[in-house]
Amino acid sequence: MVIDAERLRAETPGCLDGLVHLNNAGASLMAAPVAQSVTDHLALEQRIGGYEAAARQSHLIDAAYQAAAELVGGKTSEIALLDNATRAWQAVFYAMDWRAGDRVVTGHAEYNSNMIAFRHAADRFGIEVVLAGDTPDGELDPAALEALIDERTRLICVSHMPTNDGLINPVEEIGAIARDRGIPFLLDACQSAGQMPLDVEKIGCTMLSATGRKYLRGPRGTGFLWIQSDWIERLSPHVLDIRSAEWVAVDKYRIAGDATRFELWENNVAGHIGLGAACRYALDIGVEDIWTRIRELSGALREQIDALPDFKVQDHGRQRSGIVTFAHKNLAAETIVPRLRHEWSINTSVSTTQLTRTGLIEQGTTQLVRASVHAYNTHEDINRLVEALTALATGRPDQQDKSTGRSNRMGAERAV
Repeated sequence: MVIDAERLRAETPGCLDGLVHLNNAGASLMAAPVAQSVTDHLALEQRIGGYEAAARQSHLIDAAYQAAAELVGGKTSEIALLDNATRAWQAVFYAMDWRAGDRVVTGHAEYNSNMIAFRHAADRFGIEVVLAGDTPDGELDPAALEALIDERTRLICVSHMPTNDGLINPVEEIGAIARDRGIPFLLDACQSAGQMPLDVEKIGCTMLSATGRKYLRGPRGTGFLWIQSDWIERLSPHVLDIRSAEWVAVDKYRIAGDATRFELWENNVAGHIGLGAACRYALDIGVEDIWTRIRELSGALREQIDALPDFKVQDHGRQRSGIVTFAHKNLAAETIVPRLRHEWSINTSVSTTQLTRTGLIEQGTTQLVRASVHAYNTHEDINRLVEALTALATGRPDQQDKSTGRSNRMGAERAV
């Protein structure tokens, strides 16, 4: 199957007005059918009431569990619907029975929120957090990770795709180590869910957290958690309510036996219906085909940026994702990004260099431009970004139509 890019763009209203959206690692443009599923439910809530709307649309809520499970190769009973990937990750991380001296093994490219949680748990419970070294390619080194495992190791945590680098960590090798050593493995799939095929059995992870707003193209404020069946009852949620547990007697309650033990009664029903629609949309298009197109576009973008004078791509890894990070010798990222947005209608983002990327920091690079492509992007989008970067670097002003605020060249492209 080959991606029908024209269909994707026709179903993505943001593509129809000259916008080049290259901030998919932040939040992608929702497809029209996904947005419609959310607005339809909100309209139903307005007409008949929130509880009544949820009851009438319960089949769509059930479908969200099914689609999320299918996306990662799990079971519906292993899925919890939550409000974001960080909440999903925290739900299981803080459900561990942490004791002083317990060890968490992670890598240098771990997400900042996860790093904060590690330090928080170290302060609260006295756990130890150790960082495995990288390979020369910049990936987490599985051998270095295994060397840090001892009898105190309680958890392995890895970000599949770091938020500010194009690298992809070797999660299957890490999963094999985790299984062999009998240690649970928490995978942060915030950037990879919807971008590349995921199979929890093949990866070998025990838990996986994902968000809706990034490559899944779902609504903001949505995410999900997958937990391997035989680990669900080993984890004790740090909060419970009438969704996650049942009050069975005055002095007794029973925690849910499936992954819903990590949910709360009150939730964003419309958002979760939209999340389910986004998962199904990606599955129907074909995640493997999405991944093929993303790699094609991001590879072309890296080549073109590296060919520009004074620009340098800063991505690492043997395999690289749709996240492309780069810097200019003289222009700061915080200057480039707003000018791309306001003068060229190109969305990118500023990515702060992680503290562990000491080499970049020592040479004075503390922030990078992050341009993250999706399957609905085109080679024309890439060409326009390269043209804009060239203009910014050479001081050539953009010719803008003051009546619309859009670039004249954008209007010319639409007319062709």
